[in-house]
Formats: sequence, structure tokens, C-alpha cells
Amino acid sequence: MAKSIKPNTTRKPPVPADDHSDIEDWIGQVMPALQPIVKHLDELIRASIPNLHYAIKWKKAYYGLPELGWIIEMVAYDVSVNVVFFGGAKFDSPPPLGEVSRYAKVKTLEEAQGPQMREWIEQAGRVPGWT
Repeated sequence: MAKSIKPNTTRKPPVPADDHSDIEDWIGQVMPALQPIVKHLDELIRASIPNLHYAIKWKKAYYGLPELGWIIEMVAYDVSVNVVFFGGAKFDSPPPLGEVSRYAKVKTLEEAQGPQMREWIEQAGRVPGWT
């Protein structure tokens, strides 16, 4: 008998943490070469979107708003950081990768500091995400 494939909808969203400390701990565990990128992105997200909720699940950082759900996911790999925008397909100029959830691979601090990343993060604060 073949195994049935479970849809992604069976994944449950993370539970919000009480504060930002879980994200800070996660940043400390990221590959040292990527830490400046992750720190900058974290600071940019927090500066651009007020009243955020935070969570760590599946070794990924999540940023969300009560009224929009989880809007950004950050995943650090060996050589890049993926910044996933759950509502990214609805952006004026969506990130280059993905379909409904759009994402960008960030490999340098310069890419993280670019105006396009700031624009995507600001738009994420206005578009419904994963609930």
C-alpha cells in the first residue's frame, strides 16, 4: 500500500514567543559568516514593522503580526539566508523565487542592505501571511 502524501496544510504555524530572545539565541547559532547578514535583516525587520511577534520553529525564525499572521520567515543555510515573504506574490514587485510565498536568497551584507529588501519587508507588514 502506497503512503499518502500529506498536504502542507497539516503544518501548524509556530506559537509566538514572549519576546525577541528566542530570535537572539537563534542568531547566535547561525554560521559565523552569515551572522552579520542575519543580524542586519533582523534589525531591519524590527525597525520597519512595529508590534511584531516572534517565533522559532524548524530552525527558522518567524516574524508576524496578530492581524496578518506570520509574514516573514528567515532561514540560514551554509552560504545564504533565505528571506521568505508569505504574502510575497501580492507585492508590487515580488521577490524573484517561489510562487505564493516568494523569497530571496541573500548571500552578502550588501544585498541585505539594498533598497529592494527594505521595500519587500515594508510591504510584508501590509499583506496577509500564514495563519
